[in-house]
Amino acid sequence: MSPRARVSFRLYLITDRHVVKGGDLVSACEAALSAAPPGAVALQLREKDLPARELYQLALCLREICTRAGAPLIVNDRVDVAIAANADGVHLPFDSIGVSMARKLLGPDRLVGVSSHSPPDVAGAAREGADFAVFGPVFDPLSKPAAGPAWGASGLAAACGAGAIPVFALGGITPDRARELFASSDPAARPAGVASIGAIFAADSPTIATAAMLAAMR
Repeated sequence: MSPRARVSFRLYLITDRHVVKGGDLVSACEAALSAAPPGAVALQLREKDLPARELYQLALCLREICTRAGAPLIVNDRVDVAIAANADGVHLPFDSIGVSMARKLLGPDRLVGVSSHSPPDVAGAAREGADFAVFGPVFDPLSKPAAGPAWGASGLAAACGAGAIPVFALGGITPDRARELFASSDPAARPAGVASIGAIFAADSPTIATAAMLAAMR
C-alpha cells in the first residue's frame, strides 16, 4: 500500500505544549487520541523550540501512545528525529527541504505531508509527490497570530481541487465550522479532514474536543 493510500485519518492534530492547560502535552495527546477509533486521527509532533534530544525523547513517548491508539505519528520538519523515533512520516513546512529530498531520506513507506498557503502550493506539492497537504489559514487561527489573510471556504474549495492529494483545512477550525465545510454539495470542494491545534490542545478536555470535532465531520 502506498503512503498516500494510508491517509485515511480525518483529524490531524498538531501539538503545541504552550497552549495545553496544565502543561502536560503527553497526557493531552493521550486524552485526545482516546476519543478516536483507530485510524481516524493522526498526530503531528510540532515543538519547534525543543532541543533535538528533548524532541527525540518526546517523539519516543508519543510513538508508544500513537501505536496503542492506532494513530500515525508525524514529526514536523525533523527527518532525522522521525527516522530515529520510527515515526510514520514527516510534515514539511513551506521553507523546508522539499518533498523529493524527504522521500529520498525516508524511503517509500513513510508519509510526507506539506504546509500550503495557496491553491498553487497544493498543486505543486501534488506534483512533487507529497501524500497530503495542510492548507490555511482557512479562518483566523484560534491559537496563534495568522500567517496571512484567511482564505475562507471558497479558497479552501479551490485548494481541494488544485491537486490530487488529500487536503486538510487549518486555521480557526471549530466543530461548527468543520460541519459547514463538510456540508458542501460538491465533493471536490470538501477537504479530506481538518487540522487542529488550539481547538483540541487548549480545550478543557481534549477528549471531549476531539470527539466533537470527529462527530462534526461525519
